[in-house]
Amino acid sequence: MTPTETHEPWRIVLGELDEKMGVTVLEESAERVVASMPVEGNRQSLGLLHGGAMVALGEAVGSWAAVIHASTTGRVAVGVDVNATHHRSSRAGTVTATATALQLGRSLTCHEVVIEHEDGTRLCTVRITNYLRDKPRPAELRAEGPAGS
Repeated sequence: MTPTETHEPWRIVLGELDEKMGVTVLEESAERVVASMPVEGNRQSLGLLHGGAMVALGEAVGSWAAVIHASTTGRVAVGVDVNATHHRSSRAGTVTATATALQLGRSLTCHEVVIEHEDGTRLCTVRITNYLRDKPRPAELRAEGPAGS
């Protein structure tokens, strides 16, 4: 592939966990991905929205944005770092995660994800970095297993 060759952007497809969490994609591009998720069904034993559910949602939207960016050059993205700060939690309603590109490079992307409750309260801030690599060949996929990273 030449540096000027472009490809159609990848379209988001929900994974098994995304479906179980009730994620709905509202907007998708390399620069910005927005998705929502219900609090109900994603709570921990004390009745609060599970912090891990927020991190999983944040990682999903940030990774999707990175994969969209990588796909335009015929490549894929794999996560190399994710971190989250939990500011608050919630017991009911819907949360929305907005991934905004901080850096869309040739080998790395970085997205900030803000997760807010439907009332506008910021619940969590996630930062995710993805490495862009060539698509694995079929033989590499078998060797790596289903994760692909």
